[in-house]
Amino acid sequence: MEKEKRPPAFEARRACIAAIIVVVASFLLSLVIPEPVDGTLGIFSVIPALFLVVYIFVTKRILEALFLASLMGYILVSRFDALFTLSDGVLGVLMSEDIAWLFLVCGLMGSIIALIERAGGAFAFGLWVSKRAKSRTAVLIWTWILGIAVFIDDYLNSLVVGSCMAPLSDRHKVPREFLAYVVDSTAAPVCVLIPISTWAVFAGRLLEVNGWAPAGDGILYFIKTIPFNFYGWIATIMVPLFIIGILPQFGPMKKAWNRVKEGGPLAPEGSEKIDMRAGIEQNIPKKPKVINFFLPIIVLVATTLIFDVEMAIGVICTICFMFVFYLAQGIMTADEFSDIVIQGLKNMIMPLMLMVLAFVFADVNDQIGFTKFLIETASKHMTPQLMPLMIFLILSFTEFITGTNWGMYIIALPIVIPLAMQLGVSMPLAVAAVLSAGVFGSHICFYSDATVITSSATGCNNYSHGITQAGYGVVGAALSAVLFTIFGFVMA
Repeated sequence: MEKEKRPPAFEARRACIAAIIVVVASFLLSLVIPEPVDGTLGIFSVIPALFLVVYIFVTKRILEALFLASLMGYILVSRFDALFTLSDGVLGVLMSEDIAWLFLVCGLMGSIIALIERAGGAFAFGLWVSKRAKSRTAVLIWTWILGIAVFIDDYLNSLVVGSCMAPLSDRHKVPREFLAYVVDSTAAPVCVLIPISTWAVFAGRLLEVNGWAPAGDGILYFIKTIPFNFYGWIATIMVPLFIIGILPQFGPMKKAWNRVKEGGPLAPEGSEKIDMRAGIEQNIPKKPKVINFFLPIIVLVATTLIFDVEMAIGVICTICFMFVFYLAQGIMTADEFSDIVIQGLKNMIMPLMLMVLAFVFADVNDQIGFTKFLIETASKHMTPQLMPLMIFLILSFTEFITGTNWGMYIIALPIVIPLAMQLGVSMPLAVAAVLSAGVFGSHICFYSDATVITSSATGCNNYSHGITQAGYGVVGAALSAVLFTIFGFVMA
């Protein structure tokens, strides 16, 4: 078997030299580039993005890459005031409603998973599934089915399905990279196809704000895009085809399978840093009950739906329910419950750090006009027939760089909707191209919320998850591009 390439060891001196070179080069470049025009640096807005991609592939150190790329962008924007704008950017991100929501929802989801494991719910669920899935293929098909069933939110999907199926897939010698692929491909790709998911609520509201849907009808107009969300459909359908072998494993994913077949570790190197279980062995009750898994999840989904698909309220209600439910059974004391909640929050620190830096990088890209520049440049060459294809390709690239799918929607839809109206393009098709691009771009991005959350839940290094999933994602995107081209001409 070909030896798997290990990430380069961290060398403080080399990292320091790289940081100094980046800072000096950015300052020199900032002195020669023109001032921003119409909120964009033009072609120079692409520089931080290119640096980020190259740096990640060379060093495989994503936190460091995001910080340096963000610093580079702030230097290009404000030159000698870069440290102040960097500080303001980080503070603005940390104080934003989106990040507060992420800390609340993802942090408490970490607590919920830790509580379910301590209560024996995850162990009992594994036994319950193992009686119905006695082979590797059956376990993975069950993972796919559960991923589709937990459609309400992609975070909820990845965290619950990934964390609960990882021990069972480990028993059947499934590489963590492939488990992460299955989980990730039934998270956002499924949510973008369901009209009662958090994605539908968010996208529907944007359609109202940007003038396509009348007030109050956003969900109805979102439903019109569902048949054309090609990447969501293809990504979801491809999973069982890979599981049962109709589509063969290839690329880095095949190497992961070969590693495990020859006695190598299930998880790629460095996975322990992001694993939300953090390698901690739980004291499982003597008689674990599967109801300790199902009932909290049912409460979580039900309360989220009852309160207008608001995950924040759902997780709070679920924590309160679990306190009463688990203490009434005598599984744990109140003090132990509190300790587990805190431990669950701690387990999510690394994923949350990655997402904060991704949002900081997205913020500086907004300031230099990265997405705006690409769309406006491409729009000069768009025809009504090719607009859906071009929008899908361009926004897939920008989402791969920025890693914040909902943030990209906020920027892109105000530009795409008027442009589609002007060119006479089918609006459901054009909007679906934007939505599909957000799913695909975040699907293969190393530091997107989708990748980070799935990596944390399945215990798989997020770089390895991204690089092994990328080939499969590109196949789905290629098929989607063909469909956007065909329908662009048919519906013109």
